Amino acid sequence: MKHTVSILLLFISSLAWAQNPGAKTEKDFYEIKTLPIPQDIYLEIGGIATMPDGRLGVSTRRGEIWIIDNPYQKDSHQTYYRRFASGMHEILGLAYKDGAFYCSQRGELTKVTDTDRDGVADRYEPIYQFQLSGNYHEYTYGPVFDKNGDMWVTLNLAWVGFGEGKFSKWRGWLVKISPDGKLEPFAAGLRSPAGYSINQEGDIFYGENQGDWVGSGRVTHLAKGDFAGNPGGLKWAKEPNSPFKLTLEEIPDNGSPMFEAAKKVKNLKLPAVWFPHAIMGISTSDILQDTTGGKFSPFPGQYFVADQGQSKVMRMGLEKVNGVYQGFCINYREGFQSGILRERFGLDGSMFVGMTSRGWGSTGKDDFGLQRLVWNGITPFEINMIEARTDGFEISFTQAVDVNSVKKAASYALRSYIYKYHHQYGSPIVDVKDLAIKGIVVSADKKKVRIVLDQIRQYFIHEFKLTGVKNEAGELLLHETAYYTLNQIPSGDKVVLNATTNPIVEKVVIEKKVSQLEKTKTTTLISDNEAMALLKKHTCVACHAREEKLIGPSFTDISKRKYSDKQILALVYKPNPKNWPDFATEMAPMSHVPAKDVLKIASWINGLTQKKANDALINRD
Repeated sequence: MKHTVSILLLFISSLAWAQNPGAKTEKDFYEIKTLPIPQDIYLEIGGIATMPDGRLGVSTRRGEIWIIDNPYQKDSHQTYYRRFASGMHEILGLAYKDGAFYCSQRGELTKVTDTDRDGVADRYEPIYQFQLSGNYHEYTYGPVFDKNGDMWVTLNLAWVGFGEGKFSKWRGWLVKISPDGKLEPFAAGLRSPAGYSINQEGDIFYGENQGDWVGSGRVTHLAKGDFAGNPGGLKWAKEPNSPFKLTLEEIPDNGSPMFEAAKKVKNLKLPAVWFPHAIMGISTSDILQDTTGGKFSPFPGQYFVADQGQSKVMRMGLEKVNGVYQGFCINYREGFQSGILRERFGLDGSMFVGMTSRGWGSTGKDDFGLQRLVWNGITPFEINMIEARTDGFEISFTQAVDVNSVKKAASYALRSYIYKYHHQYGSPIVDVKDLAIKGIVVSADKKKVRIVLDQIRQYFIHEFKLTGVKNEAGELLLHETAYYTLNQIPSGDKVVLNATTNPIVEKVVIEKKVSQLEKTKTTTLISDNEAMALLKKHTCVACHAREEKLIGPSFTDISKRKYSDKQILALVYKPNPKNWPDFATEMAPMSHVPAKDVLKIASWINGLTQKKANDALINRD
């Protein structure tokens, strides 16, 4: 897969270079530094804890805690590993407080201490023991400490073809555990809550993965008594200490959007930000607010959300409207060596990134890894923030914009859509509408652009593609696409539309109409370059590679199945997981992709096997 992805990236990069030889990339601003790991250590990282003396604690899925000296590689690139603790079970969270480690094993929240100070743990103290059924999917994450010293833990649902929490108590819940071991159930409706954090205001956010009842990845603010959408753990809402009462029978399962269900289910909490599937990740993991005071990024106070499947870090900006969190997400840094599960800031403001991919798959093909993300202090031309307005949105930028470029209607492609809320795994995007720009206003400092739209839709995802926006130096945005989730429409003054606010609409050359007969004669055969462009456009390369197994099967393996083009189209629109039982991640329906594009891709896929055979004959001759 590495070779395939490298070739694809090279191809895309060459196109970008031809169009704009001065184009910057993520590497020009954010460096990924790899910490070497000894060959005999399987560092499948489940947790990271930054220690105040400059060392780093790392926990693994194999039940160990390692302490790493010189993780910042100041004096040399050499790092030193000491196994501090072992014999535990799948540690998927780690914290360090007052000289002790706290970790979530599969069935226990444990305090681990070195009482004789010989560098090796000698006391393993159970703080709370969780029920287990033995189902492989009953992961336990945390703890995260709050300012009062209480510990927060999230509990994964079991998987039996769907998320199920009834086998073990409080599965599918966020719980608070006091230092003396008392558990308080706080919020439910969680499916696979691998990442969560507490922000500077003391509010809790958790990241969710696409699955049953979850149309796409998302980040949700959880308050006490909230129900985040998956009913697998609702059995425990009957318990006397549950913060709310709700049953599975009360949950609508008709495929309407989640916001429609929320009108009937009082406790149902809508996401603060949706992360569109396969575009903004496929398996949302850790969340970390930038509290480094400008050391880590040029976006202090914003959030950095990791993705395990796509081995990348994304950025999330939040605002509160009518007391409700909402905001946008945008890419930040791709190219990590394995699937990211944990993020923690170091003492110098850099970010340690812990990774594992065994059994879960990721675009980064190493089985595990430990890397550090470092900002070089140079601010790229980026979207800084998107905020909702009563008649549209205001976008702020990190640099002054070229006014002519932002006034052109052709610089933008805007639309809105949403996902289905149902028991099925994932969802295609639905109710898609293109959005027309009625007015554009540029601030005096040229760093803010207010966009007036023909309509804004409450509860919908609003997609912004700013393909033509430039700064005063003529540079394009480092990342041109962002997604804003509009939970609340703010009040306020509307823009007075007049000649000065009208977008510039350039003349369009009208092409000759093609008759329906000519359309039917058009072949679907396309070149490798055309195929790669379509695969990138529709995010197919996020899960599939040409020759090697990735999140899903390779295109070559698909071609060996000898599906017809129309069969591939049907399976793209309505996947059948039974066809590929060896892959843990089910494919989401992609019915929003135009049929003509799917058929072109299908014809290319079906030609791969024959092309490979022809190449073999040529090489033999």
